[in-house]
Amino acid sequence: MRNRLGIAVARQAYKAYRDLLISPQWLQLAAKGASAQRLLWASTGTKDPKASVTLYISALAGPDTVNTMPEATLLAFADHGQVPNALPVDGGDCETVLDGFARGGIDAGKLAEQLQREGAEAFVESWNDLMQCIESKAHAVRAGAGG
Repeated sequence: MRNRLGIAVARQAYKAYRDLLISPQWLQLAAKGASAQRLLWASTGTKDPKASVTLYISALAGPDTVNTMPEATLLAFADHGQVPNALPVDGGDCETVLDGFARGGIDAGKLAEQLQREGAEAFVESWNDLMQCIESKAHAVRAGAGG
C-alpha cells in the first residue's frame, strides 16, 4: 500500500471533476461559453526517498489537469519519466485502495483535513516570508534614496 493513498485520493478527485464536466449543469454553462478550470495537482515532488522521483507525475497525468512540481522533479521527468496511462476518468481502483486503507485503520478524510491545514499554513508562511522580503528590499531602496 506504500505511496498509494495520495494517488487513490487524487483519482477519486479526478473522477469527481470529470463527473462534473459531464453534468447537465456544467454542459449548460459550457454551451453558453464557460470554460472549465483545470484540476491542479500542487507540489507533486516525491517525499519518500524509496519511491521514484517521478511517481506522482506519472500517476497524475491526465487531460484537463495542471501539475506544479519542484524543478528537480521536472528535470528528472524530462530525463526518464513516462506516462504509461492517463488518469482513469472513472477513478480506476481508487475506491478499492481507499477501502483497503480504511480496513487498515487509516481515516483518509481525517488525514486529508490535516494535510490541507498543514498545506494552508505552509502557503501562509511562504506568503508572509515573501511580504517581509519585499518590505525589507523596499526599505533598503527608500533608505538608499534618502528616505
